[in-house]
Amino acid sequence: MLRHLVLTATASLAALGAALPAAAAPLPLLKAPDKLTVIVSETGNRRTDGRYELACGPASGTHPTAQAACDRLDQLARERQDPFAPVPEDQMCTEQMGGPATAHVTGTWQGRRVDSTFSRTNGCEISRWRTIEPVLPNTRS
Repeated sequence: MLRHLVLTATASLAALGAALPAAAAPLPLLKAPDKLTVIVSETGNRRTDGRYELACGPASGTHPTAQAACDRLDQLARERQDPFAPVPEDQMCTEQMGGPATAHVTGTWQGRRVDSTFSRTNGCEISRWRTIEPVLPNTRS
């Protein structure tokens, strides 16, 4: 009787093991599209100041360069960079002023909520702004 139980259990495990790879194949994840609201002010260019809607996957909305902005966000995601993370408080930054431009970005990106403010008040903030261009406009003359 014990031999019969062991053989039955072994056969069951073998059958389960053969079927498991097919059953355990990952299901494709349905990624929610990225949707952001971008508000830009004081860039010195009236054409870039304003409120824009940006959706990615596929690129759409009122953003003037939606496809390029979505491509940049996709690139940053592949590089595992978070362009919406603030500058760390202990980060040393150059004391330079990149102008009065500010931006506020809200919405969702990579399935996470975004509520991020950008400025050009020092070297770290200028670099952060440039990293996310063209989601934010190029403010260089």
